[in-house]
Amino acid sequence: MLRYIAGRLLAAIPILVIVAVFIFSLVHLTSGDPAVLLAGDNARPEQVEKIRERLHLDEPLPVQFAIWAGNALRLDLGDSIYSNQPVTRLIAQRIEPTFVLALVTLIFTVAIAVPLGVIAAWRANGIVDRAIMAFAVIGFSVPVFVIGYLLVYLFAVRLKWFPVQGYQPLSDGILGTLHSVALPSVALALVFAALIARVTRAAMLEVLGENYIRTARAKGLGTFRTLVVHGLKSAGVPVVTVIGIGFATLIGGVVVTESVFNIPGIGRLTVDAITRRDYPVVQGVILFFSATLIIVNLIVDLSYALFDPRVRG
Repeated sequence: MLRYIAGRLLAAIPILVIVAVFIFSLVHLTSGDPAVLLAGDNARPEQVEKIRERLHLDEPLPVQFAIWAGNALRLDLGDSIYSNQPVTRLIAQRIEPTFVLALVTLIFTVAIAVPLGVIAAWRANGIVDRAIMAFAVIGFSVPVFVIGYLLVYLFAVRLKWFPVQGYQPLSDGILGTLHSVALPSVALALVFAALIARVTRAAMLEVLGENYIRTARAKGLGTFRTLVVHGLKSAGVPVVTVIGIGFATLIGGVVVTESVFNIPGIGRLTVDAITRRDYPVVQGVILFFSATLIIVNLIVDLSYALFDPRVRG
């Protein structure tokens, strides 16, 4: 088991290096002088030179990367060109809304998608199965911002059950926070759940055809224990895998959803930074999202040992 964990940890290091090189290269991928692009068209020469010195753009590329990577390892992602605040502070100020939105969405998604996928497999080729798969196709096909606007119109504008926009911090009460993120979480969960439900159904169909499931049924084991205790546990590896992979979709959806619902999270910070050409913030946010995805996928890899003991060997 320890060897498996060590192998997974070592495998994540090259990925982090590749991601770091790509993020560092963002400033240099655009045509023209990066310092002029960052300073703007109306900047004075001394302002351009100040930015060049501040970002070490007057150094050779390997030296620039070494300085940037060394600072990143110390959690120093530089300062925002727009606000002159440290990028880490800006991310820390915005992390709560994004974390709450992602966590509530993930809970909604698993609570909706996994039962639907199990039921669809149990009632395969029936009316219930077709209805659930139709929901999955629609949920995965409709863009998240369209679902968001529909939910706002119906539940916020017409019924006035939820706020149209905004976010209530946890310090003001957890119930108010959940109330403020309910609509954006549901909008994201419907897209995310569609993918997980389909994969859960496919995995369960394969498991339900195994001999040990037939034996369990023949012995009179209840439907719930057959499906959940024996079937779902065996189908856990592909389901957990798609949850980890789908987290990338969730991260991308957060950027759009926070803009639609005016939530002051990291997604909104990303959009503002791109609009202002604030490259240090863009680099910092992409690095944060990338590190989050790598950590989530690492956790998914390690969780395989819980569902399939063979991977521990």
